[in-house]
Amino acid sequence: MPMKKGFDSEKYLEEQTQEIFERVERFNDKLYLEFGGKLLFDYHASRVLPGFDPNVKMRLLQKLADKIDVIMCIYAGDIERKKIRADFGITYDRDAMKTIDDFKSWGVDINSVVITRYEDQPSAKAFKNKLERRGVKVYTHKFTKGYPTDVDLIVSDEGYGANPYIETSKPIVIVTGPGPGSGKLATCLSQMYHEHKNGVNAGYAKFETFPIWNLPLSHKVNIAYEAATVDLKDVNLIDHYHLEAYNEKTVNYNRDLDAFPLLRRILEKITGKEAFYKSPTDMGVNRAGSGIYDDEATQNASHHEIIRRYLRSACEYALGVIDKDTLERSMLIMNNIGAKVEDREVLVVARQAASDAEKDKKTNDGIFCGAALELEDGTMITGKNSILMHASSSLIINAVKHLAGIPDNIHLIPENVIGSISYLKKEVLNGKAVSLDLEEMMIAMSISATSNPAAEMAVKHLKDLKGCEVHITHIPSPGDEVGMRKLGVHLTSDPVFSSKDLFFT
Repeated sequence: MPMKKGFDSEKYLEEQTQEIFERVERFNDKLYLEFGGKLLFDYHASRVLPGFDPNVKMRLLQKLADKIDVIMCIYAGDIERKKIRADFGITYDRDAMKTIDDFKSWGVDINSVVITRYEDQPSAKAFKNKLERRGVKVYTHKFTKGYPTDVDLIVSDEGYGANPYIETSKPIVIVTGPGPGSGKLATCLSQMYHEHKNGVNAGYAKFETFPIWNLPLSHKVNIAYEAATVDLKDVNLIDHYHLEAYNEKTVNYNRDLDAFPLLRRILEKITGKEAFYKSPTDMGVNRAGSGIYDDEATQNASHHEIIRRYLRSACEYALGVIDKDTLERSMLIMNNIGAKVEDREVLVVARQAASDAEKDKKTNDGIFCGAALELEDGTMITGKNSILMHASSSLIINAVKHLAGIPDNIHLIPENVIGSISYLKKEVLNGKAVSLDLEEMMIAMSISATSNPAAEMAVKHLKDLKGCEVHITHIPSPGDEVGMRKLGVHLTSDPVFSSKDLFFT
């Protein structure tokens, strides 16, 4: 069934903004604010906190636009190995460029880009050149000497002082990056070192969303964070530093807890006085808990997100992206909350559609795929593969037909158009797969819309599929995956390949 709303984005926005202003006042009007998680398009948060605006953080920055500078960090090693941002299917360097463009569209400029742990890597150097030739200021930071054992060397002209100072003029400096390990914290500390040398009493804080510190350790929202970071081996723990200092139980994660003693010593060395923070929880600016008004709804949404994360891990294991230990940890997290994949209703319906496809036996290669989509009102739509179309393509056609009230016997794409595309793919481009994937189908349908009123009506309803739950019984082909991503659906699949070939064309 469709997810109930349980989160108030406006209340969260108001309280988070107020908390940031309070931090600025504590640090003499210069605050380096590290942003954990995604600044834009935070779909994980919107899935586990139904009602959360995935761009609410960007709305916050809009409110602060005249008070902020933005620094983007990206790790040179991630550029070099072409690390992928899974929700967009693009590399981190391309995501950085997309983010700069996205910020501009929101009326917020990025001050500069910092390539961290830079050692003249060829791909990182090319990325630097590309940005600079488009007028973007780029700085490079090398690995910090002495890190992590020699604090005296770290906080010296040979350590943080060896990095060039990034010029900023606003009281709040947002430090963000495309993913974990991008060097955001090191950049904040390096800037603080330079600021204090210049007599500016700058401070540091961390903008957090997950884990939510004032929810129980066993709350499914926090467990869903573990499921989302299973490849990083993040584990939520009670913040024992906070418990000792304030006799209050709060939740944080292992990396912040492990890093806190060193971070506190570094901050004390930079500022020359006792650290302001007594715990990792103290450092975080996180009012996400205050936005929850229906706990049952968020627990239920998180239950389903944990299942999605397991299914993604299973597919990534099949594709060779993650190791067996990561897959087993993902399964353990799911099992520990008593969840099973069959709790995901669209999965059960999609598997039945695959079984129906096998009875029809109308495919090119003996592979039978099923797909299912749950509309906002709870209606289940199914699709299955055929000689003409992938299961994803037939699913979306069936969904928009239902929304537009178009009878099943009305064709949205003429058979001669499908035949022409198949001929192009096989006879001209020498491809093996001739049936239409989702991207090809949507293009064909939009062309048909110029002369077919039914197709025109159907195309208009594609936007109504955003946020719907979808499951397909096989790992999507590139064209299916991109098409689903563009539609904005919440897609999962079984860890089964849709072709017997190793190279899919």
